[in-house]
Amino acid sequence: MAQFVQCPQVLDTRVAAMDIIELATPGAALRIVPELGGSIASFTVGGTPILRPTPAAVLAGRDVRGTACYPLVPYSNRIRDAQLDFGGRRYTLVRNFGASPHAIHGVGWQRAWSVTEASRGRARLVLEHDARGANAQAWPWAFQATQTFHLADAPSAAIACATVLVATLTLANTGDAPFPFGLGFHPFFAKDAATRLGLHARRVWRNDAAQLPQALAAIPPQWRFDPPHALDAIALDNVFTGWTGNATIVDDAKRSTTRIDADRALAFAVVYAPPDGDFVAVEPVTHETDAFNRSAAGARGTGTRILPPGASFSCTMRIAAAPVARGACTHATQ
Repeated sequence: MAQFVQCPQVLDTRVAAMDIIELATPGAALRIVPELGGSIASFTVGGTPILRPTPAAVLAGRDVRGTACYPLVPYSNRIRDAQLDFGGRRYTLVRNFGASPHAIHGVGWQRAWSVTEASRGRARLVLEHDARGANAQAWPWAFQATQTFHLADAPSAAIACATVLVATLTLANTGDAPFPFGLGFHPFFAKDAATRLGLHARRVWRNDAAQLPQALAAIPPQWRFDPPHALDAIALDNVFTGWTGNATIVDDAKRSTTRIDADRALAFAVVYAPPDGDFVAVEPVTHETDAFNRSAAGARGTGTRILPPGASFSCTMRIAAAPVARGACTHATQ
């Protein structure tokens, strides 16, 4: 197991008996909790939360679902009834989401990650899954997952005076058999009456009562976020297909815009917004919900990929934001 790398530029604190490492630039800070699912506790720019901040009670209770962002590996969203069909065989997975009958979001968000690199602007976390004993019920194949985080003040044409968080997730097959896989990120953004979501996509999956895809449909007017509009009382937990790979979170009260950019591998976007919630999650992911089972049954275009032994696959998400207050920019703009 890799040891934590102690760097003088990194703030290493203890909260709820867990290490929290902090990356920082003159204009921003990113706090990561490796032991709590390799999650992000907070991302602030100019002192303003860009991702929803993690309350101390959430850290004390080790509730990863209350954090600012966590990784989805080796799959995103739900696998129906925790039963996985692959290669002519059915695998029974652990039901890892309370009373839900499904398996959800893989194993990475419920495991402690090791820190192999940490500096003022960069961190690298690793998770080893050996697929032996009880681990095999969580996921039947061995893998190594890696997260890298890079924080830099990097103004762009899209957002002047921006700080950019770059998160890359890599999955490597360390076993001797191929397996289906998917990756993704689950960032949460604060939402209130002044928040508008901007996202362009072609179609959306309608869900059944079990929150699994039932019908691919045209996007109804209330779910069209191009141009950006308020979520109001809209309830969403749906997969959008044919999205452009970017989205915006606009806060009219603060006159701020946050931009999410995903690489081509992250070809789908899940938007999760409970009607009474104070957040919206915009999740760039590589595949549709229950993609592996649907692909095994003959469905096309699900985003299912197969990872051979010794192979690896990566995807990257970028989140850019600027300080809200005028004059708060601490770095040169282009």
